[in-house]
Amino acid sequence: MSDFRLRKSEVVASGGRKSPVAGRLDGAFLRLGWEERSFDTSIRADDRVFETPTHAVDCFKNRIAVEIEWSNKDPFFDRDLNNFRLLFDLRAVSVGVIVTKSDELKDVFKRIQVKERETLYRKYGASTTWMSKLVPRIDGRGGGGCPILVFGIKANAFDVDCEDLYQVGNR
Repeated sequence: MSDFRLRKSEVVASGGRKSPVAGRLDGAFLRLGWEERSFDTSIRADDRVFETPTHAVDCFKNRIAVEIEWSNKDPFFDRDLNNFRLLFDLRAVSVGVIVTKSDELKDVFKRIQVKERETLYRKYGASTTWMSKLVPRIDGRGGGGCPILVFGIKANAFDVDCEDLYQVGNR
């Protein structure tokens, strides 16, 4: 995925369950043999069994868990890190990976002038998933002992892939 480009048409597209950017990233992993994976976990104390459901991991292969956090609310980072911690402690995962937005994309998004500007700003607002929201959680050991690798999609990955009537950067 070294040739990944962040497409303007996907940035401005409406989301839903999964944004076009997250869907394309997931799809690239799936084509390489990764799979979405849920884990059936429980804890036994004497004769009692306590179900401890985990969140499904976006992409999983060879004990590596990958989460794509493109435009979710930032508490999703807590969910992912807690999931990595639990699955690492249970020896189901060896490393957790999170792909999100680098903070330098904020400047790119501000320059995109589209009719849905207010929607775009809400979609990528301060309370959504940005690298600056993730790093303090990792520094605070939110993932417990699980090794965490993070990737922030940077501004140099941005590509105007459609006819750009608003010309990014000319304002």
